[in-house]
Amino acid sequence: MKETLQWVGISVLVAILLAGCGPKKKGLTLDERRQAVADMETQTLQRLYKESPDAQAKLENAPGYGVFSNANVNLLIASAGGGYGVVVDNETKQRTYMKMALGGVGLGLGAKDYRVVMIFKDKATMTNFIEKGWDAGAHADAAAKTGDKGAEASVEGDIRSGIEVFSMTESGLALQATIAGTKYWKDKDLN
Repeated sequence: MKETLQWVGISVLVAILLAGCGPKKKGLTLDERRQAVADMETQTLQRLYKESPDAQAKLENAPGYGVFSNANVNLLIASAGGGYGVVVDNETKQRTYMKMALGGVGLGLGAKDYRVVMIFKDKATMTNFIEKGWDAGAHADAAAKTGDKGAEASVEGDIRSGIEVFSMTESGLALQATIAGTKYWKDKDLN
């Protein structure tokens, strides 16, 4: 039991450290940090369109979309992670910068860096996500990737019925089956 609590404590510490993930603050202006998010968004969407060509039409015809960069660590019975991103309203072009943190329980071991694209199927779901940002769900995946080599498989249903999710591993090695909760919130600095 003591060892289990130690692992949970380590996971919580990792989550706290990763929750601050995002464009590095030191030495960058707010505009430079916003540009770093925009660069991540552009690179992620280019990759998505290449790997899933039908996603571009879905995204362009949707009320809006979100793009997030995440890092996740799994230590036996607990997982933790954090990241940053942006939600874009396709009608108004308004950009809402957000942060995220993830915590969960379940079997897993490893670490990975991945990108998530969310396509909102209706305006109300997008607004609710921006304002409340909470999501929870079951997740199972396997990824083994370093640089351009490796493979991944990810199963993520709609986080809510109004959101379609695409997940792409950047690098890392992870095998996990967890029940995780992810909290998204507005980035006070960048908005």
